[in-house]
Amino acid sequence: MVNRPVLLVVAVGCLVAAIVWGRSAFRLERAWRRITHSEGATGPGSAAARLGFRKEVHTMLLYFLLAIGIGFSSLSVNPEFDIPLVLLLIPVGLSLRFGRQILAEARLTEERWVLERRAQEVLDQQSELTPMRWSARLAPDELPAIQGFEVAHLYEPGMGAMAGDFYDLFPNGPTRLAAVIGDVAGHGIEPSITAFQVKYLLRVFLTQYRDPAQAIEELNVVLSAQGRPEDLVSLCTVVFDQAAATLRFASAGHPPAWVWHDGEVRPLRATGPLLTLDPNGAYFSREIDLDPGDVLLLYTDGLTEARSGDQLFGEERIAQVLRRDPGEELAGLCKTLLEAARDFASEPLSDDVAILAIRRT
Repeated sequence: MVNRPVLLVVAVGCLVAAIVWGRSAFRLERAWRRITHSEGATGPGSAAARLGFRKEVHTMLLYFLLAIGIGFSSLSVNPEFDIPLVLLLIPVGLSLRFGRQILAEARLTEERWVLERRAQEVLDQQSELTPMRWSARLAPDELPAIQGFEVAHLYEPGMGAMAGDFYDLFPNGPTRLAAVIGDVAGHGIEPSITAFQVKYLLRVFLTQYRDPAQAIEELNVVLSAQGRPEDLVSLCTVVFDQAAATLRFASAGHPPAWVWHDGEVRPLRATGPLLTLDPNGAYFSREIDLDPGDVLLLYTDGLTEARSGDQLFGEERIAQVLRRDPGEELAGLCKTLLEAARDFASEPLSDDVAILAIRRT
């Protein structure tokens, strides 16, 4: 039975403060691991991150032990220690008052390291400008503005400069718009070259064939004839027809796209095998209605395969983000998805992540 409810309130406050400091410690520990992996355990950045992490852990443990001790004290009938213990509400209040700032600073520490590391990779590869240009063409920073559509995209490189992920968006008729996203297996220059080839061949075939499945089938024949079966490619191709108010898609073994339509989120699952897996592979298209306000969300498996222990971020968590606020600005939606995957993962994201979101306006 609780005899001193004021102390119970203090104990709960200490527990909440411990959670705030624990979350901050988790972010700093993740930054410490990244820095150590990059510059070694004896580097100055690693030492600073380790010190910050230990400080946060110490504060978390202090509040946690106080929460336990004060919680037990609230069961006592002796009031002598009430006043000094109640004074603990002052540091608790400060932790709660500045909790968001504490977490924001920990997040900035982590993101600052990512930016610094990426800048260092760019500096290290100044003599390799050609591979960097490949990556810029595969996942460009700018996409064309298309009347009648809101478009947002995001690309986050994994460990290394060369990418196998790509996306594309282009008109392929007076009232038709094609959107493509794909991923070539592996890392390095060869998957990047294959991705470049796939992206621009698909433009040609989507101009020749109105049905995206026919374009993918033709692409599979061409790639399979090159005799490189290790170049497995997943991709999803979507053709918007503004005149018919429809969306027609075909997918070669790609993770399911998600569509917000008619008040619900629906998956657009694969309609054929990975490219080069079967030279005679058959592909088919599906068509759905497209209303103003409908949203299409495409992504690569670097997002779904963000890992926490044995658990993957997975497709359903992506759908939940879209389901929660389908009217959100699409640039914000892409950032929210990436941040959610980062928060979920126990390790830095090692694979490239590409996201393409399109809304009919």
